[in-house]
Amino acid sequence: MAKTLVIYYSRKGQNYVNGSIVDLPKGNTEVCAEYIKKAVGADIFEIETQKAYSTDYTQCTIEAKEELRNDARPELVKMLDSVAEYDNIVVAGPCWWGTYPCAVFTQLEVLDFSGKKVFPLMTHEGSGIAGAPAALKKYCHGAVVGEGIAIQGADAAGSESKVAAWAKKNLA
Repeated sequence: MAKTLVIYYSRKGQNYVNGSIVDLPKGNTEVCAEYIKKAVGADIFEIETQKAYSTDYTQCTIEAKEELRNDARPELVKMLDSVAEYDNIVVAGPCWWGTYPCAVFTQLEVLDFSGKKVFPLMTHEGSGIAGAPAALKKYCHGAVVGEGIAIQGADAAGSESKVAAWAKKNLA
């Protein structure tokens, strides 16, 4: 059986869900990462920034847009230094301005993906998978980008069967 790692960034607290700002005890992407772990026995690695984003959702979107505009690489609490032991890597995150949060790129740029398969997972509120596949092609040098999955954030808690079926099809 292939060995899988899920690298993810997730936002708990204030999130945009079905047109309203709601407080989530666990971020939508984290929920999906845990479904993959359960479905195929994947390891998971959470990306955490040294400097926290604003707890206010609207302010966070402003910060995220500014980071993207400046091609920023936020400093992380801890970094993976290798994915050598894995066959498949899922890169999971929320859709911020059409792509992953810049913190995800901080992590991806330091890894060697030669001979690996990478798969995008994006949680969103209407953007679908957006620029996730293109981002993985750009930042995961040497990898083959596989079929991705987009999960609407409002549906994340009820998406276990959908995420598990995708994981078993692509990662097992």
